This record gives sequence, C-alpha cells and structure tokens, in this order.
Amino acid sequence: MGEFRLTTELQAILGMDGYVRFCDALGGTRVYVSHSFRDEHEVVQAVGRILADKLSRAMAPATIRVPLARRERALWFRAQGMNNGTIARKLGITENGVGKLFGREHDLPERPGSAKNDRQLNLF
Repeated sequence: MGEFRLTTELQAILGMDGYVRFCDALGGTRVYVSHSFRDEHEVVQAVGRILADKLSRAMAPATIRVPLARRERALWFRAQGMNNGTIARKLGITENGVGKLFGREHDLPERPGSAKNDRQLNLF
C-alpha cells in the first residue's frame, strides 16, 4: 500500500484527531493491526478502544508503517495554539524546520489567541 493511500485510509478510519494521536505516538514504526487489541496495546493507548477497534475492523490483519505525518501533526498542533518551539520539540525538528514547513502552506491560519493587534505598526 502506498504512503499516500495509507495516509488517506488512516485519516478516514481514525478521523484527523485520531490520526494525529496515532502518528504522534507510533509514527515511524511498524505496527501489526490484529483482529483485536488488548487494552494495554500501544494502539489502544494511543487512540482509545473505539478507534482501535475501528482500525482493526478496517485493516486487520496487516502490518503497517505508521507515517510520521509531520505536516499534519504540525498543523494540528498549531490549531491547538502551540508555538513553533513547542511544535519543533514534538516533531523532533528545528524551529527553522517548522517555519519552513508552515512557509509552504497556503492560507495558513493564525494560531488561536495570537491575533495581530490592529494598533501594531507594520514596518513593511
């Protein structure tokens, strides 16, 4: 299964919140998706019982390479109000890397709570 197809399928199964939690916890590793998961299984710990069961019904039996999903995680963390430094630490990249990642995004919304002050001078 191609990476794009796997990403699309995981997002459809888990929803964006579940997908981000799944990739945040297990990204970069191979995970065996069994027909059922025990409560202490890393997939259940990452996304919860309901989503783990949904993943199992949709994909078992399979071994998948969980995407790093840096772009999706970065955008999700930004929407949660995290600053670039915090996002960089969570993604394991530099702040410059986060800046470059966001620089490639069109129509990037401001972080919640960071609205620009109308009284602030624009020097450019």
